[in-house]
Amino acid sequence: MAVPPSTSTFSSSDFIQLALSNDVLKFGEYVLKSGRISPYFFNAGLLATGETLSLLANGYAQALAEQVKESQSDELVIFGAAYKGIPFVAATAQALWNNHGINARWGYNRKEAKDHGEGGNLVGADVSGKAVWVLDDVITAGTAMREVVEILSAAGATVAGIIVALDRKERGQNEQSAIQELAQSLQVPVQALVDIDDIIDYVAKHGEPSQLAKMRHYREQYGV
Repeated sequence: MAVPPSTSTFSSSDFIQLALSNDVLKFGEYVLKSGRISPYFFNAGLLATGETLSLLANGYAQALAEQVKESQSDELVIFGAAYKGIPFVAATAQALWNNHGINARWGYNRKEAKDHGEGGNLVGADVSGKAVWVLDDVITAGTAMREVVEILSAAGATVAGIIVALDRKERGQNEQSAIQELAQSLQVPVQALVDIDDIIDYVAKHGEPSQLAKMRHYREQYGV
């Protein structure tokens, strides 16, 4: 049986390397919903091994532990949006406890409300009256995240902040990125574990010159 590598400490370089080896991150030509042709594509749905999910969860946990330390609060509630966010938030709760001794409460939503049993569209921790941290993979236009905010608001919760796996740092409707727009409109911190600049740095050290040129050109053309 193979001995699993240590994933308690998150590094953007390790995550990018692992994402590439599992086809979570790919280079090529990909047409985005915006119509832009991107030289790279990130698919968090392929974080489908224990190793990849553990590394991502430890990244979330590391960022959240820093927030807890700054706030000097013992209470932490984290939330994952269905469907991708459910394994993210569950694994992160474990990582917070195993690596940082933080006993976070966690929950998620259903796509459709349940009309029997406990009912409702929220599962897990009671978020009423709580300031909740939301975990997600990538924020493209911010629409899905605003829906999550509405769900939490209807349950009596507020959003303390948002942590995503990747920030593409692309301009949205104006000169700001979707993450910058969301942070401004919600008045909460929105941070990312990895961004396009980290990927460019990785390609500069380990990739092909042609790929590096494409990444830099895309960043100059659409980046904030």
